[in-house]
Amino acid sequence: MTDSPFAARRARLAERFAGPALVFAGAPSPRNYPANPHHPFRASSHFLYLVGRPLAGGVLRLEGGEATLHLPPPPPGDALWHGETPSFDALGEALGLPVRSLDALEVPPDAATIPAPDLATRLAQEARLARPLAPPTEADLALQDALIALRLIHDAHAQAELRRAAEATVAAHRAGMAATHPGATEAAVHGAMVGALLARGATTAYPPILSVRGEVLHNPHHDGTCAAGDLLLADVGAETAGGWAGDVTRTWPVSGAYSSTQRAVYEIVLAAQREAIALCRPGVRYRDVHLAASRALAAGLVDLGVLRGDPEELVADGVHALLFPHGVGHLIGLDVHDMEDLGDRAGYAPGRSRSAQFGLGYLRLDRDLAPGMAVTIEPGFYRVPAILEDPELAAVAGDRLDRAELAKLADVRGVRIEDDVLITEGEPEVLTAALEKEPDAVEGCVGG
Repeated sequence: MTDSPFAARRARLAERFAGPALVFAGAPSPRNYPANPHHPFRASSHFLYLVGRPLAGGVLRLEGGEATLHLPPPPPGDALWHGETPSFDALGEALGLPVRSLDALEVPPDAATIPAPDLATRLAQEARLARPLAPPTEADLALQDALIALRLIHDAHAQAELRRAAEATVAAHRAGMAATHPGATEAAVHGAMVGALLARGATTAYPPILSVRGEVLHNPHHDGTCAAGDLLLADVGAETAGGWAGDVTRTWPVSGAYSSTQRAVYEIVLAAQREAIALCRPGVRYRDVHLAASRALAAGLVDLGVLRGDPEELVADGVHALLFPHGVGHLIGLDVHDMEDLGDRAGYAPGRSRSAQFGLGYLRLDRDLAPGMAVTIEPGFYRVPAILEDPELAAVAGDRLDRAELAKLADVRGVRIEDDVLITEGEPEVLTAALEKEPDAVEGCVGG
């Protein structure tokens, strides 16, 4: 296993950070009591990146190019309930690194670490390191930077996993479109999509967003009913068995045909997405991709009569953000918002910081694109009453927002179109290109 992608990653990490370091897998979270945990267990992404398996309670010790995995011994009676557990020697042979008991873990006083996702493990980290996790030490930050540098550029194994996630994600969306008809419940469409993922050995990379209320950006509820004339917005992505994510949004008409107003807005969003994807090339600043999508969206809305003025000025002033209030996308990899646990240290290049402007301030990524990076491109249009009726937010528009024309779009609550894009040396590779997004093609998929 010395030629495994995980061994290669550990070796590349050692070139950037000699250690010592401890990377924790995390622990299962109980649904209601400890013996009934959420399943399957999902290890921390940094652990998965370096080890490749979700081994609950595991700690990877790194120092001077050497790696040792420490695991808790199986509890008494575990074989009765969960089957035989491989010995540490057998597991070590499969993983290509020594495996020892967690009791044998020696913690150097200057060891670096990254906080695990769950509170129980973070408390255990603090106890083992005999120090708080916040603020991070200089060694912690150095470890973060080394992992960021590696995870930003996906190796061949990671790219293959992202393609697997994309394939399953495409299948899920087609299943959702086929299950949609007037009178269908959101729960039924959600079930069809998740079922398609489970049938492929995948799960969801994040809580699915599926709703006729497309203006609610992170709507967790699936308790509505699809009516003729509604648009159904589905933001659903697969997670492979190895933990790699897909993230796709499509917006389709429940009745199988877009109205004239729905199609007009949909085509504006699609044009903005195409323009943004075309810019996803090496050396292009992702912030500029966002601004290009914003200008394209603003231009379309000017043509539609909803906005007035020069598209470039509308975007510079943030008027368009009243209808497109989020960033154009984010990194994607082992996390759906890859490495977001590390915040803007991962998402923003050194020397860059978030804008204070409404809308632009939500941009999750501001780095120059490079071959091997993977991002989402997901412009949208939303009629959000809490934004449009907020005097302070809406003041920037003045008479540049024609509310009478906007009112004519009453059957368009939210439209988002999202794909996963791999940066190459040349043309961007749209990993989810197989999924229909031309309006006529989408209509043909609805209702089976």
